[in-house]
Amino acid sequence: MTALDLIDRKIVAELMEDATQPIARIADRAGLSQTPAWKRIQKLETTGVITRRVALADPAKLGFGLTVFVGIEAPDHSAEWREAFLAAVESIPEIMESWRMAGEMDYLLRVAVPDMAAYDGLYKRLTDAVAIKNVTSHFAMERMKFTTAYPVDVKNR
Repeated sequence: MTALDLIDRKIVAELMEDATQPIARIADRAGLSQTPAWKRIQKLETTGVITRRVALADPAKLGFGLTVFVGIEAPDHSAEWREAFLAAVESIPEIMESWRMAGEMDYLLRVAVPDMAAYDGLYKRLTDAVAIKNVTSHFAMERMKFTTAYPVDVKNR
């Protein structure tokens, strides 16, 4: 784990809030001039603290009005099954996230599709691609909170 000082944490917090803001603004908020701020951003990217800078989009405005959380129970836990499952998940772009879990379900997927018919098609593609013991689907009715920004401590410790 990379230890971040207060200035690094401020820079990361600013970038998580809005990665398009000018370097001058980020530098000002971190208490630096532009060149040292830019060098720190470069180091944060090189060390993998900052993994990507992306635009966030409204799924409904892109035609993805249905979010489904899908619990998967694996029929076995072999390396072969995991590799086949990963290949299937990676081949389906509507699967936005995939997590290996501890507890009742083995995997949790976050899926974005236009509607129920599209989800049914995705379900069939996934279950045709790899053997699955059990699939449990939970349909989101309303997104009440959403953020991609981690609660980075930006206070001096």
